[in-house]
Amino acid sequence: MFAALFSKLGVPIKTTVSATVLEEALNGVVTVRPLPIGQPVSKKVEKQCAHFYSVTITEEEARAGFVCRVHSAEKSKFKLLYFDQEDNGGLNLALQEDSTKTGKVTSAGMFFLGFPVYRLDQTANSLSAAKDPDAAFFKKLDGFQQCEITELKPGMHVFAVYGDNFFKSASYTIEALCAAPFTEEKDHLRAVEAQILTKRAELSKFESEYREVLAQFTDMTSRYAQEMQAIDELLKQRNEIHASYTSCPPLKRSISKNKSKTSPKESKEDAQTRERRNSTRDRPRKKKWYNLHLKVDKRKPCQ
Repeated sequence: MFAALFSKLGVPIKTTVSATVLEEALNGVVTVRPLPIGQPVSKKVEKQCAHFYSVTITEEEARAGFVCRVHSAEKSKFKLLYFDQEDNGGLNLALQEDSTKTGKVTSAGMFFLGFPVYRLDQTANSLSAAKDPDAAFFKKLDGFQQCEITELKPGMHVFAVYGDNFFKSASYTIEALCAAPFTEEKDHLRAVEAQILTKRAELSKFESEYREVLAQFTDMTSRYAQEMQAIDELLKQRNEIHASYTSCPPLKRSISKNKSKTSPKESKEDAQTRERRNSTRDRPRKKKWYNLHLKVDKRKPCQ
């Protein structure tokens, strides 16, 4: 489950082919389907299971070059396997390519073109990329290694697609191609991979130069901050010295926020005024009967 989670996040997880699949292939008890050259086949393979295909190539096709590619539009994880045929009819795993995300699909391929071709193993660089992006860059081409087999002999050859998803089946399309119509692509691939090899050699020298300059930059950045602080402090001292050349007494500024100070006399007068107001409020008021002012003549008796 953890491996599936990290794989979903884009971290390549190194997996192995099921021992059951390898044992059945070695014992020759697997079903092998024919794969015509130039005719793609689309299938679904269950997790930790494999579909086996046989391809028969002629001497002319072997000389021109042969390619087997698999891709998945659903971005399934899978492995492309190539088996050597044993004398007893069994199949022995010789090559394997893990699927990688290329654009909107996952794909894997084996190229037997009669000259050295290379594969790029990205799993070795995945952990270092998370810890140190700079180191990951300089080690990015460490997994660029030459394939063991560069050409196939005429006859029948067996490939397989292994379902490498963690929880569900893998959808895929496999196709076998003769490289004769792809002369320009072959030359371009050889040229590009030669340039990659040159870059891999240059990266080692560039890394040492980069580390040296980065250390100098770090030192310069630290010195920049120190020099800035020192200059500001010196300018501040200079301004204080300039300000000391005066015969006027230094001004004392009071810090207040929209409030003025009052003298003790004014404060006492304000207190007396407030006290008189309070005493006036506390006097009992004469109640008037229905607010009517009645005048009574006390000399006349009441009748």
